[in-house]
Amino acid sequence: MKIITLQQMKTALAGVDLLPEIEAGFVAYSEHRAEVPPVGALRFTDPPGDVHIKYGYLHNDEFYVIKIASGFHENPSRGLPSGNGLMLLFSQQTGELAAVLLDEGYLTDLRTAVAGAIAAKYLAPKSVTRIGIVGTGVQARLQLRLLRSITSCRKVLVWGRNSQHAANYKEEMEHEEFMVDIASDVRDVPRACNLIVTATAATAPLISAADARPGTHITAVGADSPHKQELDAAIFSNADVVVVDSVSQCADHGDLAHAVRAGLVRPIDVRELGAVIAGKADGRTSPEQLTIADLTGVAVQDAQIAKAVHRACRQQPQL
Repeated sequence: MKIITLQQMKTALAGVDLLPEIEAGFVAYSEHRAEVPPVGALRFTDPPGDVHIKYGYLHNDEFYVIKIASGFHENPSRGLPSGNGLMLLFSQQTGELAAVLLDEGYLTDLRTAVAGAIAAKYLAPKSVTRIGIVGTGVQARLQLRLLRSITSCRKVLVWGRNSQHAANYKEEMEHEEFMVDIASDVRDVPRACNLIVTATAATAPLISAADARPGTHITAVGADSPHKQELDAAIFSNADVVVVDSVSQCADHGDLAHAVRAGLVRPIDVRELGAVIAGKADGRTSPEQLTIADLTGVAVQDAQIAKAVHRACRQQPQL
């Protein structure tokens, strides 16, 4: 059994292209070649936070994974990161523990950002004029970094509730050759951008249906619990294409769930990202479409990134 630290996995993953790994996981999930039980969840109110336990495996694979990831959103005021966690990798053949990945939540953040890039690959307009980022945390940074391989656009409009956090985001991402402006009103983001990522812990809609324009793609990654919501439910009934990582999971606790409960969309009319990747369902087919990807995070992503880390470390014995 190997214990892999955060720094070791960052070193091991340098230069590893995770997009094909995560794409393969989504395809396996949508083709029913994976076992993914319902998410285990704990919710806390004082202080506010949540913990997700996700676990699963791909059929005929070497390993299965159990992942624990937490988000305590007042942690930054204590000088701590909001996210934490670890992944456990076990042999499918014997049940032996093969590796403990002490990632401190990093792998969950990274595989979520990879999924956002994959969604944009299949759903974003070919000509991205400006990227909108709603949120200023770790995920907002990673989402933008991963989009670098998907679009040549470097013009960004960011909005966050905390003006200092938005200023810090602007400074940091401009050092990475993005041209970042700060929106004073969240409504400015959908009005000015045609590729939007929402990455917050919001519990009330931030993007309204009235402001979501044709020709725009929106990827929502923040609403990973039933009480969270970033998108106006009416956006889903206005959208031309709605794609999710898991229909069953998103219909229960994603942004989509609010639209389903309101009777604005039926789960049967929603496409899974794995089916789009495999060419079994259409993504964007015209520049005028309004497209949405609702991503709640599926355990196959954890399995794929955990395996990639383990494989990379085995190839670098010094780690």
